[in-house]
Amino acid sequence: MAIQLTRRGALCLLLFLTPVVTPTWYAGSGYYPDESYNEVYAEEIPQAPALDYRAYFSSIATVPRWCYTLNIQDGEATCYSPRGGNYHSSLGTRCELSCDRGFRLIGRRSVQCLPSRRWSGTAYCRQMRCHALPFITSGTYTCTNGVLLDSRCDYSCSTGYHLEGDRSRICMEDGRWSGGEPVCVDIDPPKIRCPHSREKMAEPEKLTARVYWDPPVVKDSADGTITRVTLRGPEPGSQFPEGEHVIRYTAYDRAYNRASCKFIVKVQVRRCPTLKPPQHGYLTCTSSGDNYGATCEYHCDGGYERQGTPSRVCQSSRQWSGSPPICTPMKINVNVNSAAGLLDQFYEKRRLLIISAPDPSNRYYKMQLTMLQQSTCGLDLRHVTIIELVGQPPQEVGRIRELQLSANLIEELRQFQRLTPSYFNMVLIDKQGIDRERYMEPVTPEEIFTFIDDYLLSNQELTQRREQRDMCE
Repeated sequence: MAIQLTRRGALCLLLFLTPVVTPTWYAGSGYYPDESYNEVYAEEIPQAPALDYRAYFSSIATVPRWCYTLNIQDGEATCYSPRGGNYHSSLGTRCELSCDRGFRLIGRRSVQCLPSRRWSGTAYCRQMRCHALPFITSGTYTCTNGVLLDSRCDYSCSTGYHLEGDRSRICMEDGRWSGGEPVCVDIDPPKIRCPHSREKMAEPEKLTARVYWDPPVVKDSADGTITRVTLRGPEPGSQFPEGEHVIRYTAYDRAYNRASCKFIVKVQVRRCPTLKPPQHGYLTCTSSGDNYGATCEYHCDGGYERQGTPSRVCQSSRQWSGSPPICTPMKINVNVNSAAGLLDQFYEKRRLLIISAPDPSNRYYKMQLTMLQQSTCGLDLRHVTIIELVGQPPQEVGRIRELQLSANLIEELRQFQRLTPSYFNMVLIDKQGIDRERYMEPVTPEEIFTFIDDYLLSNQELTQRREQRDMCE
């Protein structure tokens, strides 16, 4: 193509333009690569550069490329030239710069080829990265591609912990991670194992057994820290009564999770068959009266004597030793030499009601004897034996039930107990041989019973009276 200029136009052009400036550039492009940062730099637009249009028009006729061809690594340059689509580096070409996915453009998005044969700006593509994720307490994470775009980091917790929150996070195009940071929470209870249940026999003569055991095995599934272990029930080495007892332990970890276990302590008591008291007697037993090692003693009521083994023991075979004794009426020996010898036979066994009257026809005597004969059951319950002293020497008669007393014993008894043969009188003597009450005229059996019940009964007799209160009704 030919260009024609007038002399005046050429002169004006030469007045305003400086000589052609030829800058230094790499391979004639104005760009130089920095391999370490993968960037492309371009120099800034020069201040009013001079242009030799003759050189330009002569060069473009043979070399259409004015600026160095753009080649942005990990990106793309889309150029538009005034001369058409085939001229991407000619003067006035404008290029729009963009980066591949995963890269971000640093610098100008649009550059233009200048008359200085340089592009109007610099730009490069930097690989997009997210910040490094912090580690979480009691957990970790693994990532598919580090901190680069689309890298997915999956979280996991240490044994005994559970993840709360997002299980995975993805590096997004804006350089941020999706979701939020999760936490590892200890929600698993501790592991606790109690001792095995156990059974033990009570010790001899006891209703309890001392039981020992080892403490439970406790382990935390998370950080291994157990803050406390509580016990509900007796301590090891305690005395346990008969029956089943539940022992429960509870363990707590640092996160206040808890776990419990329990076991049974069973105490058995070897027991013998229940003994029955003898007729006209009673039993006193140690411990509960029928457990292994217990001893039961047989006692007879006043006026009765024990015949046989005095006591029996409950053995480990659950059987009683020996055989049961019996209570037989006491044998009164009236062939003694003194009143003291006669009275000693009743010591701590029977109470005595001694009646003295001048003769068998005495009105008071007959009245009293009649009332007492109607209350023999009540007298026997209260262990009362009647001794009759009737008449005056040498016609006196003495008897205990059907046993006859000698004249010497009658005389000594009256003297010893200060009883006169001249009129009706009687005395009540307790089991210790002490004069407790005197009567100068007949009294009802109820009056005698009330006095005995109120003042003379022992604790054992009171218990028997409560059990036998309806026996004579």
